[in-house]
Amino acid sequence: MFDQIYHYPKVIARHRQAPWAAERERYLAARAAQGYHPATLLRSARELLAIVGQIQWQPHQQIDEQTITAGAEHWARRQQRRSRCHTRFWSKTLFIQIARDWFGFLGCLQKVQSAPSHWRTRVDDFVQFLQHQRGLSDKTISNYSWHASDFLAWLEEQGRLLAEVSLLDVDAFFCQRGWSRIGNQSRAKCLRAFFRHAERACWCASGIAAAIESPRVFAHESLPIGVAWPDVQRLVDEASGQTPQQIRDRAILLLLAVYGMRSSEVAHLCLVNLDWEAMKLHVYRSKSRRTQVFPLPPSVGTAIKRYLEQARPKSNCREIFLTLKAPFRPLSPGGMYHLVCSRMDRLGIRSRHRGPHALRHACATRLVAQGLSLKEIGDHLGHRSAFATRIYAKVDMAGLREVARFDLGGVL
Repeated sequence: MFDQIYHYPKVIARHRQAPWAAERERYLAARAAQGYHPATLLRSARELLAIVGQIQWQPHQQIDEQTITAGAEHWARRQQRRSRCHTRFWSKTLFIQIARDWFGFLGCLQKVQSAPSHWRTRVDDFVQFLQHQRGLSDKTISNYSWHASDFLAWLEEQGRLLAEVSLLDVDAFFCQRGWSRIGNQSRAKCLRAFFRHAERACWCASGIAAAIESPRVFAHESLPIGVAWPDVQRLVDEASGQTPQQIRDRAILLLLAVYGMRSSEVAHLCLVNLDWEAMKLHVYRSKSRRTQVFPLPPSVGTAIKRYLEQARPKSNCREIFLTLKAPFRPLSPGGMYHLVCSRMDRLGIRSRHRGPHALRHACATRLVAQGLSLKEIGDHLGHRSAFATRIYAKVDMAGLREVARFDLGGVL
């Protein structure tokens, strides 16, 4: 593997004569098979040479974090003395990163045995209840458990036990976190569910769940704020380049704008969801838990096909959209948010709501302007009932004007 990274015989010989050359070559070969860039492999090979020079290691010996950190500190000081780095931070950070990855690859990295917090078992029990008794979706369970963990971790920092918690502790928690009104409403809902479960399990005093009040938030008190359609067109047009990132981002933007898909739905879109013969797209709607079939227009189909043929890395992943750098893995909803938000910033598009969901609102508002009914819009967005779609009636200015002109025959 060294002769594929380096060209000079003396450099290759130096790497092969250093300790544990076979283990280092095996690691580099595995990373090359994953599609790592040659420059990344070169940097890793150099760092591995430094690691075996600083850390005394025997095969099958477990290496702990303290040993890696001590070796990184010694190497960083040496690099600074030789004027090869201005500060020790990046030299130390790279050393630790590569060392952890290498020893982990060899199965010799000692796992940190952190003392388990007693509240983690409570959260696990709460998660089991939400899964098997209430049958909530994974996303909802993740949200509920996150808020419960956040509260219990805060309670542990205060030196308080769940058995002695009171409503004053809950109020202090809300005040200290300082969330927005809508954020506090969501937090209160999650904590009420947790305390109802805790009261049934006799973990705390009764009556706390019923006493937790959330801020008043009126249903549909705000408009569904999205990006103006001309700005959506600018976003798509700007991603018309020839680079792999431009090709991938254009396909994603079209899916978000044309179908009003959620970021998680685009992230979980797989190759089997594309029916090229019938020109159909099968989309699994995460909230309604059902699959919808959409026609695949030429503009969207061409963008996806171009990405698959020219820009998608070779990978065994079933998901369509992958990261651009190795190790190649499915693009996360967070990465999709960064994709849209950064492009909006670059074009100077100002919007209260940003990210993929702003394009979902823009899609719905566009359909309203074209005269589609709320039932048709809800079906397009994957809503289970018209109740979830009625907020878009507030942006149907043409329909509202018709209501205002309605003649009641002199009744009023």
